[in-house]
Amino acid sequence: MPGGIRCLVLLLCHLSDHVLSSWSQVKNVETDRSVPGVKMFFGHEIVNGENFMFPKCCLNTERNRMDTIKDEDLNVYKPASPAPEAPTTSLLNDLKYSPSEEEEVTYTVVDQFQQKFGAAMLHIKKQSVLSVAAEGANVCRHGKLCWLQVATNSRVYLFDIFLLGSRAFSNGLRMVLEDKRILKVIHDCRWLSDCLFHQYGILLNNVFDTQVADVLQFSMETGGFLPNCISTLQESLIKHLKIAPKHLSFLEERQKRIRENPELWFTRPLSPSLLKILALEATYLLPLRLVLLDEMMSDLTTLVDGYLNTYREGSADWLGGVEVGATLCGCVFRTSASSWGPQ
Repeated sequence: MPGGIRCLVLLLCHLSDHVLSSWSQVKNVETDRSVPGVKMFFGHEIVNGENFMFPKCCLNTERNRMDTIKDEDLNVYKPASPAPEAPTTSLLNDLKYSPSEEEEVTYTVVDQFQQKFGAAMLHIKKQSVLSVAAEGANVCRHGKLCWLQVATNSRVYLFDIFLLGSRAFSNGLRMVLEDKRILKVIHDCRWLSDCLFHQYGILLNNVFDTQVADVLQFSMETGGFLPNCISTLQESLIKHLKIAPKHLSFLEERQKRIRENPELWFTRPLSPSLLKILALEATYLLPLRLVLLDEMMSDLTTLVDGYLNTYREGSADWLGGVEVGATLCGCVFRTSASSWGPQ
């Protein structure tokens, strides 16, 4: 706007150049003419702002008008000044796996777009690996998704999809779930993938499925056999993280509560005990992935050990006739293969 504008407003606060705000009692500096109504300006367009006292009735009217603005009127929420991130500490280090039956976990419930949602997305988009879990009624194309849990190494976010609706995905979650650069750790991704695609048009990408990894690890360990059935999350945690069943009572409690009330995840507000279950479901997936990776890499480690010993354990006379760089792959693999399969 030429020459800038002068604004007389109820409250004067610091505005950055990229923040859009509404102002009343606006005057053009050059013409000194008032501009009627409420106008929208960016911070760099405002050259002078002064406090102005409105009559009490006007204050109440303006406050009531602002209170009636709904989140649904906003297409995309971008916080003007996101809350500073707390010092990063690893949730994985805090998980003790077995010393106490009452596992502690810190989580943030995201059930509104103001403040919480924007700050959560800023943190999540910085991650290269995160875990994802979901709860609802028959989560698939025919069911209803109520909660989407996202855990990083330091934080757990519980997105209330039942309240936030599809805008939770269009305002950032879709980008994360479809991003091929961000690894999503999920246990049995089939139902969530079906739900996201058919109800929200989201193509879930770059997934490490701990249920599939468990099957692959079993096959490698047994020389190609497949298990009789796939493992539940509880069974995988017991097998690979060596957690005593009594310390996974939250998963049994979850199943019990769902049997008693299939509409459990629609309840608002959700009890702290159920919110804790949601948080733990997602949090345990990250250390589970790391252990599975180590187990699946054991065969590679065996082959590398064979490589290490191939030349250094051979005789000097024999090595003298071997050209540097010549392949002894068959020899190495035959030697290493003897350690594969059931013991």
